[in-house]
Amino acid sequence: MFARPAVICGLLVLATLAVYWPVRTYDFIALDDPIYVRDNPAVQGGLSLHGVCWAFGAGYAGNWHPLTWLSHMLDADLFGPGAAGPHLVNLLLHAVSAAVLFLALRALTGALWRSALVAALFALHPLHVESVAWISERKDVLSGLCWMLTLWAYGGYAQSQSVRAIGDRARCYGLALGCFALGLMSKPMLVTLPCVLLLLDYWPLRRFAPGSSKADDAPAAPAFRRALWPLLKEKIPFFVLSAASCAITVVAQRQGGAIQPMARLSLAMRIENTFVAYARYLGKLGWPTDLALPYPSPGHWPLAEVMGAVALVIGVSALVVWLGRRSSFLVTGWFWFLGTLVPVIGLVQVGEQSLADHYTYVPAIGVFIALVWSAAAAGAHWRLPRWLAGLGAAVLLGLCAGQTCVQLAYWQTSERLLRHALALTQDNWVADFALGFSLSEKGRGEEAIAYYEHALAINPGSTRLWKSLGDARLKGRQYAAAIQCFQRALQLKGDNTDARSNLGLALEESGQRDQAIEQYLEVLRQAPGDALTHFRLGNCLVGLGRTEEAVAQYQLALQYEPNDLEVRNNLGVALFNQGKRDQAGDQFRAVLRAQPGHANARCNLGNVLATQQKWAEAAEQYAEAVRLTPDSAEALYGLARALARLGRRDEAIAELNEVLRLNPAHAGAKQLLKALGGPAPEAR
Repeated sequence: MFARPAVICGLLVLATLAVYWPVRTYDFIALDDPIYVRDNPAVQGGLSLHGVCWAFGAGYAGNWHPLTWLSHMLDADLFGPGAAGPHLVNLLLHAVSAAVLFLALRALTGALWRSALVAALFALHPLHVESVAWISERKDVLSGLCWMLTLWAYGGYAQSQSVRAIGDRARCYGLALGCFALGLMSKPMLVTLPCVLLLLDYWPLRRFAPGSSKADDAPAAPAFRRALWPLLKEKIPFFVLSAASCAITVVAQRQGGAIQPMARLSLAMRIENTFVAYARYLGKLGWPTDLALPYPSPGHWPLAEVMGAVALVIGVSALVVWLGRRSSFLVTGWFWFLGTLVPVIGLVQVGEQSLADHYTYVPAIGVFIALVWSAAAAGAHWRLPRWLAGLGAAVLLGLCAGQTCVQLAYWQTSERLLRHALALTQDNWVADFALGFSLSEKGRGEEAIAYYEHALAINPGSTRLWKSLGDARLKGRQYAAAIQCFQRALQLKGDNTDARSNLGLALEESGQRDQAIEQYLEVLRQAPGDALTHFRLGNCLVGLGRTEEAVAQYQLALQYEPNDLEVRNNLGVALFNQGKRDQAGDQFRAVLRAQPGHANARCNLGNVLATQQKWAEAAEQYAEAVRLTPDSAEALYGLARALARLGRRDEAIAELNEVLRLNPAHAGAKQLLKALGGPAPEAR
């Protein structure tokens, strides 16, 4: 019964769900999750025609992966803005990928239990926690599923040449090509898949020497050369898709500033990191402890470490080629691992990390294949009993599952994950930055500033760090220090409109409104559709008494962000101050239709109704505003005025006393209380 493929698939899925089940309660991570998903308006807007156009047209955050964006949008529609739904989807994709990997390997090799063990290692290895537990790595698990489906379909195509009709083969080929295209639209790292298909042609499909009787023998050189061109030719469509994906990715990453220039990381440094990264990935696959997010690049690695890594990679490659003449699975497994890491190994440096655990999501399968088939060959050679092989596999999977549970626990919160990373690494400014961002969001501004400053001590040339430090100081009302931070950010990157807009806000809050307006106008010159800056400019103009100009800025902001309730509320206030009561009331009512619990809009609508002598309706709005914000002196005073006009003297006096308790200097409340002849509030 347990040897049935369907049962094995079910067990793989259940084991994966059991180990990773706690992840459904985890939150977003401060690194990438906010910009990718949580605070991304295109994603949180859900699936729509506009969203689809954005997904296919945007190289957002330095990436072009429209299918991944669409999956995040579907999450927002199905589960709302929280993290539980996206975590569960990541987990399900990983579990299904493990099952499909098993089916694909079994179809390609005919080996049931070896295929099952490779799939189980893929499902439970601790190095894959980062891909599953990090919502931003949806691109890993989604593209991974497409990769497995491509292999499965390709196996059906390659093995059916003399068995199925041409139409059946064409359908398998088309399915493989279609799944590959979907994979590239999920994550461009899959560009190496055509080369992996050639490795599968070598072993286990034996398409280079189809007449060979020994499944693990390498084909003779003449047969290999004769078969090579037809196999390459049938993969031309795959290579064309890879080339197109590479071109699009380079453009997107250059536009997003993700590719590091050669002046910053020389060719020698990149080659050093390439060999060291290969060696470190192998080490982490064999001993998956001390896993961190991220691993900072040290620039130059110690010479001894570089030479050791070079010797390891070249030595293992030579050994695999030599042994591969009798054990072809070694060639496929090892060069699967080497080849699929090429796009992210550091020759084209993207981002700041020297390596990343999630990059091994697909490459690790090659190592698993080589190890499992080697162990099976050794067991057959030494005639070991099957129960011993089964026991060894169970112990290995148990160790993997246990360490995966340990690693998964670090992902409960950003703070725990990033403190763990800082404990394991040195000069990790990215972790410092992300931890500072997480602490700032929790209102722990002083702690956040300390981490930002530590990150800047390591990387003083980061515009993003100076801007984030400025944001934290701005939240803490340290306006002079915030202004200096934003100015430093703009010295490094003058077209950073976010930093310039925040500089304007800091100047405005410090009373330098004319200078703030200059910054806002410069932002709008660079980014005319920046709704936030139009809003801030409107607020600044109100402060200068230039209400008519402020109204124009609020209206422009609403053209770009028609659903921004704060803009609409402030527009209503500006219109009210112009004496346009009816128009102001329309704005406040629009806010309340969208958000009935908007206390400011309730109070403002009460003010409109009061000027129209509609005291009963005004009292209702003020009373609701007081219910929503009991400590609002403005709402309490408005309610008292309305109650007094309605002849409800005692109630009005009670509300006025509450106003004066909150604000003893409130002149209006004192005057109205005196007019009503009420007793003054007791001294406190």
